[in-house]
Amino acid sequence: MHAVPEFGHALLKELGAPKSTVIDTFAEVRFKDANGKSVIPDGAIVCERGGRRWTCLVEVKTAKAQLKHEQVSAYLDIARDNGFDGVLTISNQITASSSDSPVSVDGRKLKRTSLWHFSWWRIITEAIVQSRYRGVSDPDQAWLLGELIAYFDSEASGTGGFQDMGDRWVPVRKAAHDGTLRAGDSDAQVVAERWEEFTQYLSLGLSQDLGRSVSLPRPRKQARAARLDEQSKMLASDGVLEATLRVPDAIGDLVVRCDLRARQTLTSVTIPAPGEGRAKARINWLLRQLSDAPDDLRIEASFPSARETTGALLGQVREDADCLRYPSDPKREPRSFTVTMSRPMGKKRGKVEGSFVRDTRIQTFSFYRDLIQDLKAWQARAPKLREESVADAEKDAPQPEPPPVGGTESREPGEAEDLLAILAPRP
Repeated sequence: MHAVPEFGHALLKELGAPKSTVIDTFAEVRFKDANGKSVIPDGAIVCERGGRRWTCLVEVKTAKAQLKHEQVSAYLDIARDNGFDGVLTISNQITASSSDSPVSVDGRKLKRTSLWHFSWWRIITEAIVQSRYRGVSDPDQAWLLGELIAYFDSEASGTGGFQDMGDRWVPVRKAAHDGTLRAGDSDAQVVAERWEEFTQYLSLGLSQDLGRSVSLPRPRKQARAARLDEQSKMLASDGVLEATLRVPDAIGDLVVRCDLRARQTLTSVTIPAPGEGRAKARINWLLRQLSDAPDDLRIEASFPSARETTGALLGQVREDADCLRYPSDPKREPRSFTVTMSRPMGKKRGKVEGSFVRDTRIQTFSFYRDLIQDLKAWQARAPKLREESVADAEKDAPQPEPPPVGGTESREPGEAEDLLAILAPRP
């Protein structure tokens, strides 16, 4: 961050740090707490611009090490006593945003001091996006950032992405499949937390490959605890884990749905139907978009003012497009189409072949690459004038006056006789 300020500012702007010319960084800064005991955070960051000075302490964990409540709480006290802006924690624990912390602290400690969190996967993503897409102006700094990315890529660095769904995944998966899982089960809450980390891992991975910020849209005021509670209830009641990934400028959101009862992973996108044309023309518009898609995609059509939908596999729709029409009213135009890919769910742990994490990631990326990124939204044509209107306009246009015969100028009546009388010879 000190050596490549463009990379440092890209990370720190979310925390409210000013864009200073130089980012000062320090390692193992030593403090004394109220009892005289030594407290040594892993680092500190200082940014200054104009008369403003922004400072935060840093605590770092790598590999499987977890952040400790006692440490973070002590650093918050040091930051408050010294007038620092906050504490930044870094670990392999992936959160939805920098304001979500993997550790819970007394809310009173956060009244004057902020607590932020970055996962290593988030930092890796920012480094890759800065290097590949935004660029670094200084060649030496660009080389340094490339070396950092290469270091992160090594397993020895301890800065990896998401590894697996945890040791409670298998019993929860079996209970959900058998219908015996309950919303109050603590294991369901643990899996819901791991699912949130995994979906953040997917969104950051897409951001790395696309160079755009891929997000997971959620209700604005929904707290993390409420979100996890909602996910664990869905897991218990329906045996489903679901997330929505939003890619800027894509035709629709990418929905990832893992059905533990059916043991299927489904990826889908909903496409608005054309705003004009008859029902069959709108269905054919979709078929032209999916000309290279596999036959086993499921197509579902929804209709305005109707709960009932129609659906069929793409291969069947190609043979008979009428199967997507509304049964009781074939002339009713579809409002939208949902395209879904279904594949068997991976069962193994870790990232090996056949694992849940690996297979779900591959399916998500393939679905976006092979389908979503090439889909184009319907656009209305510009209105055209009627041929009769064009002809009428030409007929009503003012016609130019014909030039005078012989090139003589026009005169008022009587002007010629007066002129002859003047020129006539006198007697």
